[in-house]
Amino acid sequence: MFLNLPIIFTLLSSLISSYFGVNYTHLTKRYSIHGIDISHHQKYIDWDHVVDHSHFKVNFCFMKATEGATFSDSKFDSYWKACREVGISRGAYHFFSIGSNPVSQAQHFIRTVKLEDGDLAPVLDFEKSSQSISTVQIRRNLYRWLTIVEKHYGIKPIIYTNNFIYNKYLKGYFKDYPLWIADYDTSNFYESNTHPNLKLWQYTEKGWVNGISGHVDINAFLGEPDEFKKLKLSYKENPEEAYNIIEDITPSR
Repeated sequence: MFLNLPIIFTLLSSLISSYFGVNYTHLTKRYSIHGIDISHHQKYIDWDHVVDHSHFKVNFCFMKATEGATFSDSKFDSYWKACREVGISRGAYHFFSIGSNPVSQAQHFIRTVKLEDGDLAPVLDFEKSSQSISTVQIRRNLYRWLTIVEKHYGIKPIIYTNNFIYNKYLKGYFKDYPLWIADYDTSNFYESNTHPNLKLWQYTEKGWVNGISGHVDINAFLGEPDEFKKLKLSYKENPEEAYNIIEDITPSR
């Protein structure tokens, strides 16, 4: 008997989602804008079913594009295209490597990610600490990546991190950049996060969404719909001009 594996996969993921999705009903009711973040670990995605997720509308999706100065996510190109085709607001993130040159990392991300009008601001995923590089130097490296990427795309990047890294490296700094916090203690989130520019909250890494097999990160935008629009590109940057800016910066560790 012939088995249609994509259909079976979709049905199973829908049943799982229906069973587990009620865990965060209070949050899906409290916030009007929700989204997911993904990488090659999600493997096959049925985007038509993601759009039809029943427990909340998937308004946005951030996907891993690059890591360090050389790694590119194997699923980024296909996810990037498919996400736009189904009408979900898309964004790309870079996993920051502390031991790699920040200028090279920024160049790598810019070469890989071509943002268009309506795409979300780029994201710097910073979630690793270091015993060998000083806190001050790490902040400098982060700022260098952020500055280069901001000049290229014409919009401030979003910083993604967790509470430990935020308190160790970011608290009191980078106040002008939108912050995206991963915090799975939903009972204590509001008391422990007072950043003035907190915009996104990753409230679970074990969520379920139609069209995706296995766990997926789920996030809420903490503001009003009009504020969400401010995280999107409204115009295109001149790539040639941006690369000239990068070449003028002397790489440093």
